Amino acid sequence: MTNPIVDPLVEVPDTSVTSNLVDIDATVEGAATVTLNRPERKNAFDSDLISAMEEAFRTLAGAEGVRVVFVRGAGGMFSAGADLEWMRAAAGRSESDNRADAMDLAVMLKQLWDMPALTVALVEGGAFGGGAGVAAACDLAIATKDAKFSFSEARLGLIPATISPYVIQAIGPRTARGLFATARVFDAAHAEKIGLISEVVADAAALDAARDRIAREIMACGPEAVAASKRLVSEVHGRPIDHGLMEHTAHRIAAARVGKEGQEGVRAFLERRKPGWAE
Repeated sequence: MTNPIVDPLVEVPDTSVTSNLVDIDATVEGAATVTLNRPERKNAFDSDLISAMEEAFRTLAGAEGVRVVFVRGAGGMFSAGADLEWMRAAAGRSESDNRADAMDLAVMLKQLWDMPALTVALVEGGAFGGGAGVAAACDLAIATKDAKFSFSEARLGLIPATISPYVIQAIGPRTARGLFATARVFDAAHAEKIGLISEVVADAAALDAARDRIAREIMACGPEAVAASKRLVSEVHGRPIDHGLMEHTAHRIAAARVGKEGQEGVRAFLERRKPGWAE
């Protein structure tokens, strides 16, 4: 299967002047890593980085053969949140201009949230403000035990508005209210306890090992089934378990059973061989 991210014959959309702010690396098997590349600013967000991230996520969402997308920060830091120089400039701009900036961040996060492939945040150092929001928008998030987290906006007289839908999905409304209001710094163990982080590992080497393990796990799963499973959660979450939902879920599994990928998966299991996507 051709992977447009790594195949030199396929043109990948560029991120123009911001291309050096995000690195995209991918294996032939389809494990892609998006690295935020502003280590001198602790990978803090400004308009250019947000634009580069949105472009990277949009590129990967439309690329054939991408099975899993890892997001991490360069230089041992996931993201310090909003860049203070960018925020200083924003303070002198109109509300309309600030709304446009905020929508750029919202679009980037939604692009990550809607990714068909599994998404995994690999957190080292810290994830503050918008950085914690990116971790919440991923399907899984793994952090080293010394990583720190905070929704720090209230300390600046601001609110974590754009990231709030993803954070509240991850940790629930009551916990979100407390952490948003206090801007408290908390560790990886607490982040795992409240559901912001899926797994805590010892160090950077263990983080790489977890990345490799997840890549192996996802390669054993049907790519269409992964994307459909992610959509299923959104379709079912919050709905009453009534006849309409029962019919919907029955329709979804029936369609999967007669689909090309489902047919191949069941045949491979019965024939005691790997399905085509796992070879």
